[in-house]
Amino acid sequence: MGLIDRLFGRTNDEAAALYAAVVARARAAHWYVDGGVADTIDGRFDMVAAVLSMVLLRLEAEPGATRTGVALAERFVDDMDPQLRQIGIGDLMVGKHIGRMMSMLGGRLGAYREGLASGDLTPALVRNLYREQPPAPQAVAHVRARLEQFSAALVRTEHDALIGGRLP
Repeated sequence: MGLIDRLFGRTNDEAAALYAAVVARARAAHWYVDGGVADTIDGRFDMVAAVLSMVLLRLEAEPGATRTGVALAERFVDDMDPQLRQIGIGDLMVGKHIGRMMSMLGGRLGAYREGLASGDLTPALVRNLYREQPPAPQAVAHVRARLEQFSAALVRTEHDALIGGRLP
């Protein structure tokens, strides 16, 4: 929900179910067990950003889905704000951290877009999901395969199903 909407008490629940589904997908145990993603605050953020990126890339490719993509990004911000406060980030610094997180999400979108286009997500995953820590080959292969399958299935998923939070 944007600042203007908050000021005037309006809510945009268009992407609520979709964002909840993204977070649930990103919290699936296989990412952390089989995929070797760090089960830390940073690792969970990175996994949410990876799954969210796949969904945003799907929405980006559909004419007329811009509003959903914007609403989904706003949900991400709305989720990150209280998370930052909960871990002790003070009010004066939350905005700065949110800005950094949005920049990180934007960078990941570009990296994952390029990785999918080139047919090799591995460099983007090592850089963004594993934060340059060399993952076990089978771990990165697991994450790569699952994200590629997810991305391909998203292409075949109707927009209304996505808004309803029904991820493939």
